[in-house]
Amino acid sequence: MPETAPREPQPVSRPSLWNRNFRLFFVARTVAVFGDGMVPVALAAGLLGAGHPGSSVGYALAAWIGPFAVLVLFGGVLADRFTPRRMMITADALRLVGASVLAASFATGDPSVWVVYGLSAVSGVGAALFQPGVASIVPRIAHDVQQANAVLRVCEALMTMAGPAFAGLVVGLTGGAGAGAVFAANAVTFAVSGIFLFLLRLPPVGDPVKRGSLLAELVVGWHEFTARSWLWGVIAIWTVYGLTVAGPMLPLTAVLVTEAHGSGTYGALMAVNGAGSVAGGLLALRLRPRRPLAAGAVALLGVVANLLVLGLGMPVLGLGIGQFAGGAAFAFWLVMWSTTVQTHVPADALNRMHAYDVSGSLLMMAAGRALAGPVAEALGAEKVLLAGVVIMLGVVGVLLGARPIRELRRVA
Repeated sequence: MPETAPREPQPVSRPSLWNRNFRLFFVARTVAVFGDGMVPVALAAGLLGAGHPGSSVGYALAAWIGPFAVLVLFGGVLADRFTPRRMMITADALRLVGASVLAASFATGDPSVWVVYGLSAVSGVGAALFQPGVASIVPRIAHDVQQANAVLRVCEALMTMAGPAFAGLVVGLTGGAGAGAVFAANAVTFAVSGIFLFLLRLPPVGDPVKRGSLLAELVVGWHEFTARSWLWGVIAIWTVYGLTVAGPMLPLTAVLVTEAHGSGTYGALMAVNGAGSVAGGLLALRLRPRRPLAAGAVALLGVVANLLVLGLGMPVLGLGIGQFAGGAAFAFWLVMWSTTVQTHVPADALNRMHAYDVSGSLLMMAAGRALAGPVAEALGAEKVLLAGVVIMLGVVGVLLGARPIRELRRVA
């Protein structure tokens, strides 16, 4: 018999990221982030246009963030109990109602600030029900969790820039009716997000888990949380970062850049920061470090560079380089962190773990923003930012020095 040439091994085909479920979730997430970016612009245009003081905008945003920070833990329990998809659809329906009422209120007149605060709180409750599911759905719809997180991060960075820009354009074109028009567009984004989430068909997580009361579920979630030293270690470090670095950095950057170079330059630098976030997400698409948290910690040195150029009052070119580096660094860290949590935490506890993460980070960041003004007035904004350089170097050092964090390996 004639000899036959040995057959070359065929490359193993990998499932495509863009399956039906991921496409639906991608659209829902893209539209939702785009809509969220409109809200601060709409509140500022509506409240200031009605003659209310600037503090009313801050109170309206606080009315949103307060219920969100307090209730997101219960949102995690409810998502584990009733499935994240149901809770996210419920949240979109709740926020659709709130945005629609705000649109009608601003379109027909100047609503009471208390009406605006109350509806902002309703939106915050909706966000608390929605957010835990963002993390837990990704590993159920994507074969490559890191790739999915990187793609979503790039998309979120683009939409974070596009949402405020769109809202500003609408306000500019419609004049006094701008706030109502923006909230109407915001309501449409919640409707679209809810419809696409409704169309998702998620595979089952596994065998049904016996559930207790809400309080008992919180306790079980806490035990799951404290059982993983790398998890609570990072979040403990992150609370310090939120209070002392991330919280003060945004308002102090706005003040310093606007006073020195004008609001137009500040807006341009925020766009550069968003471009850096896109670059960081794209980098996370390519790199697959064996120790993702260690790699992410090294990347956070980009945030150190951003704090340094701000604290030293460098020219606009230097500020732009710092903003790009900071945006890229933080985006890369977020992809590494999200992927690690989603692949190391059991599916039936993932919503609660993500809720603990969001709640702690958000509360400390809010406290940091509140304290930024008084501390900067006492010490000087530049000194606060330069102190942030030292603290951030300490954050990176602790992340790399803690063995459970440094040596945690990527799950294939």
